[in-house]
Amino acid sequence: MTALKSTTGHTFANLGVRDEIVRALAEKGIETPFAIQELTLPLALAGEDVIGQARTGMGKTFGFGVPLLQRITSDTANRPLTGAPRALVVVPTRELCLQVTGDLATAAKYLTATTEDGSERPLSVISIYGGRAYEPQIEALHKGVDVVIGTPGRLLDLCQQGHLQLGGLSVLVLDEADEMLDLGFLPDIERILRQIPADRQAMLFSATMPDPIITLARTFMVQPTHIRAEAPHSLAVHDTTEQFVYRAHALDKVELVSRILQADGRGATMIFTRTKRTAQKVADELNERGFAVGAVHGDLGQIAREKALKAFRAGDVNVLVATDVAARGIDIDDITHVINYQCPEDEKMYVHRIGRTGRAGRTGIAVTLVDWDELERWTMIDKALGLGSPDPSETYSNSPHLYSELSIPTDAGSTVGKPRKAPVKRREASSGSSERPARRPDRRKRTRGGKPVTGHPAANPAASSDVPSDADSPAGSGAAPGAASNSTRRRRRRRKPADASTALQSN
Repeated sequence: MTALKSTTGHTFANLGVRDEIVRALAEKGIETPFAIQELTLPLALAGEDVIGQARTGMGKTFGFGVPLLQRITSDTANRPLTGAPRALVVVPTRELCLQVTGDLATAAKYLTATTEDGSERPLSVISIYGGRAYEPQIEALHKGVDVVIGTPGRLLDLCQQGHLQLGGLSVLVLDEADEMLDLGFLPDIERILRQIPADRQAMLFSATMPDPIITLARTFMVQPTHIRAEAPHSLAVHDTTEQFVYRAHALDKVELVSRILQADGRGATMIFTRTKRTAQKVADELNERGFAVGAVHGDLGQIAREKALKAFRAGDVNVLVATDVAARGIDIDDITHVINYQCPEDEKMYVHRIGRTGRAGRTGIAVTLVDWDELERWTMIDKALGLGSPDPSETYSNSPHLYSELSIPTDAGSTVGKPRKAPVKRREASSGSSERPARRPDRRKRTRGGKPVTGHPAANPAASSDVPSDADSPAGSGAAPGAASNSTRRRRRRRKPADASTALQSN
């Protein structure tokens, strides 16, 4: 493998990209390729196997997406597009799956495929991922598809069921390979690779290159060219991101974050937590303070997660609280602030988190809050990355240096408006205090001949509530008079021990 350095001055057009793809990208304002795209395209368009290495947010999607689309649509004379999958992109998460699908569909807007009868049809790009019903995905595969983007588990399921045929692939891409390794998908990927023809182009893209990924690349790639779009150390040091680290008390963190969210120039913001419970708690508390906040974590269903991401991308909410796992694959360019509400597990996770800001030449701010019991973990991260902040300054929501360093107005308080949504408990309490819901009918009520059998009040208002009336007896109105007396005698026998105890006490 060889490492290449970046060059400049190219456009997609003069790199040899088809006019249809160039026009589709230009309509989205994409005309000048990023470094990873500029370096990858000449090799990938020539059909060579490529390993692309660049941190998240540097344009890897079009680095493999453009040559993938061009390859399968330029050789239709020899290999016509028949509706069997011709390209497969494997991604680690559902969110990334949807994003890559959208990007490839954008680039393929003006590309067509010729059907068996000679007519033209739009190129078909679909997503396959878990958390959704199988039936629509199976139906789409049977209808015919050219490009499939999917997560390993669902792809393998559909392969084993016979719905997804991979024998006709021309291009295979593994995107965010290091994250797939972290999530334990390596065995699934190896099973998928066994079903793919040997005569195909392969591309692997990753932010980092741990040994298992290098080993995997050697097993399914043929003399790949290893392309780095930036120096290796830049994975740890984000030159366009200003980093702040504070030692914060757990009980003051929400107050502190509330002030940070009022900083001058603060735009879209991501807040990272280690646990699902903390993510939801932080989102709820910030919403109570009037901030527009969404949450993405494993306890939410797929539809709820997609809704939160859609609102964040559209600007309906400008703060997204996420766990590390749920945030994998979320790729949004214009994030201004990243807040590590809880210290990340290691230096690699720290790099992934703060890499959400300072993208594509923009500047960003990353703030890490370190609790006292997290100091040891933070010291290891600081040492591994050479950040020079092993002992963060003790900081509270009213610390003057917090306001000056992050450009927070001095009059910033803990709230910015009315709660955006009321907690569930409060809604239940308010509705219950004003009016009581109607009592549900007693399902245990049984009747015989239209009359109560047992366990219900007497029909005669004058009857004692302690003694069943004739109407409550099993025999109805024709019951023997002794029925009541039998019940009374049973009650008296039950009271005898109490009476005897009373007598003993009186003696």
